[in-house]
Amino acid sequence: MKNKFLFLFFIITLTLSACGAGDSAGASQTVEGYITALASKDEASLISNSCAAWEESALLELDSLELVEVSLADGVACQEVGNEGDTTLVNCTGKLQMSYGGEPQELDFSKITYEVVNENGNWLVCGTR
Repeated sequence: MKNKFLFLFFIITLTLSACGAGDSAGASQTVEGYITALASKDEASLISNSCAAWEESALLELDSLELVEVSLADGVACQEVGNEGDTTLVNCTGKLQMSYGGEPQELDFSKITYEVVNENGNWLVCGTR
């Protein structure tokens, strides 16, 4: 009987560990989706990847790109780098290339840490640092 209990405990622990690994991948994928939506100027997708508290800031970011030509460069890849309470921190590589009036600029994502929260089972961008 004791062996069955230990076996069951081991299976439950392994299952919960696997769920946790998937969660961090979800946070990273959400940030990648957020960045892609920003680059493609897709307001609906940007909002669907943002928590309610961050929606206004996300729309301000999008508005700032309205008259700018935008493209992603160097491939965007994101990964979880830590947690602070209920917030998962995500860093990315890649750049957003921008051009306004022929003047090139870029936004290097490696200099930004995204704050991601899990609301009702959905990972959502909820701030930056």
